[in-house]
Amino acid sequence: MPLDFSGERGSGLGADMQFVPVGNGAGRTGPSMRPGFRKQVSNYHAGLSAEQAVARDYVDRGARLCETRWRGRCGEIDLILTEGERVVFVEVKKSRTHAAAVQRISARQLGRFLKSAEDYLGQCPNGTLTDARLDVALVDAMGVIEIIPNVSVGL
Repeated sequence: MPLDFSGERGSGLGADMQFVPVGNGAGRTGPSMRPGFRKQVSNYHAGLSAEQAVARDYVDRGARLCETRWRGRCGEIDLILTEGERVVFVEVKKSRTHAAAVQRISARQLGRFLKSAEDYLGQCPNGTLTDARLDVALVDAMGVIEIIPNVSVGL
């Protein structure tokens, strides 16, 4: 039976992460022995932590959290919130500095983000006529959040 190390139950953030023992202990190496595995796990948790902090920031300002890590046909949207009738899509980027975080956003990635947002809006009662905004949230090593509202491909 897998053990759940997700931290917060039912929050939707990190609830998909489970620890599953690998191998029979007879000299085989599981995924935890791969080079770079610990860094990947560390980056994964840092990303989850950044997403949680950004979600909390939006909620503290009156938004309602609807989805976390929503998967569309073209990719994943980190956070989907509502501010009144407006749907807000948020891409979260964490790095040592806000400048480094914004440099990690490519035009291709932003294009996938936009297409995934269109997929989500297709499920809304008003479809693509729904009032929506696309934000990028940058989180630095100190946990300081900077939100860039209404991003465009010309970021």
